[in-house]
Amino acid sequence: MYMDYYGGMWMFPFFGIIVFVIIIVLIFKGISGNKSNENIFHSESALEILNKRYAKGEISKEEYEEMKKTILK
Repeated sequence: MYMDYYGGMWMFPFFGIIVFVIIIVLIFKGISGNKSNENIFHSESALEILNKRYAKGEISKEEYEEMKKTILK
């Protein structure tokens, strides 16, 4: 009568370990996945950054032209 009940109990610790490992793997994938995807899909070139800075008014026209010449060399 009790043999069937206790016979299946040995599996529960293994399921707990498997679930724990899966959770840890998903956490690490979530943390490391976000950082790498940003760099792979889009990284601005120096010229794009320069154009944005000029458009925002952070640098003057003279500074823009000088930096653009340096970048395009």
